[in-house]
Amino acid sequence: MTFDRAPIRKKLSTHVDRLAGLIGPRILAKPESITATIGYLSGQWKEMGYEVREETYESSDGPATNLVVEIPGKSARDVIVLGAHYDTVATTPGADDNASAVAVLLEASRLLKEVYPRKTIRFVSFACEEAPYMSLGSMGSQHHARQAKLRGERIAMLCLEMVGYFRHEPGSQKVPDTIPKFLHWIFPKRGNFLGAVGNLHSWQLSWSFRRGFKKASRMSLFSICLPEKIHEIRRSDNSSFWDEGYPALMLTDTSFLRNPNYHQPSDTPDTLDYDAMTEVALGVASALRKLAV
Repeated sequence: MTFDRAPIRKKLSTHVDRLAGLIGPRILAKPESITATIGYLSGQWKEMGYEVREETYESSDGPATNLVVEIPGKSARDVIVLGAHYDTVATTPGADDNASAVAVLLEASRLLKEVYPRKTIRFVSFACEEAPYMSLGSMGSQHHARQAKLRGERIAMLCLEMVGYFRHEPGSQKVPDTIPKFLHWIFPKRGNFLGAVGNLHSWQLSWSFRRGFKKASRMSLFSICLPEKIHEIRRSDNSSFWDEGYPALMLTDTSFLRNPNYHQPSDTPDTLDYDAMTEVALGVASALRKLAV
């Protein structure tokens, strides 16, 4: 499928500006920020023609809400989930972490609106990914994955985690400290790629995702599946699905391994690369289509 990139770029920029520029830090301790975020995301999806479901649960700090929309498939139990957390830590407006991912989530859902898939495609914006919720077991993605398991759903999950910061200078990409030194040569040295990171159980999903992504995107994609003892790969919503036995990938610009603005007040909309994000959105939508149709 061929798409005009300019309108997609504009919409991605607008989403990030509204979330990180206008609303700012999005935390349960600031209820008005969560209300504004839920209102914005729900409004965008409703304009596209989706029915938005609020999935509210009890977090360690009180009620929290995931937002869920679906493209029904021929099979209701076979589900491809694309998810991104909308919350931030209190110290940052969160342009890359994680407005960039929410923006791509919205635009991927727009690109796929007229698809009639075999598997159900579910788009979820998760609450409470940031600390301390992971250690307390009250992440929005943990709640969603547990409920899906109880329903007997067969899920493959794609987690959008910081997808807006890209650099081309040599040495702009770091390698996780937990990767043995003798393996460092495998990893790119420039921060100009999207990472698709799975655990060992997710290797088939990784292969299928890569084939779908590359059909539509000019973005470099670095795909790798690693043991979960490499703790950096568990630091987002993908880990909630791994814990329930589901295959999942974290799609990421690698966060603090590249972006110096991570969890800082300087994580602002003007630091992101919207041309690169456009390629991410196109590739992710293409991969979803391949996985679900």
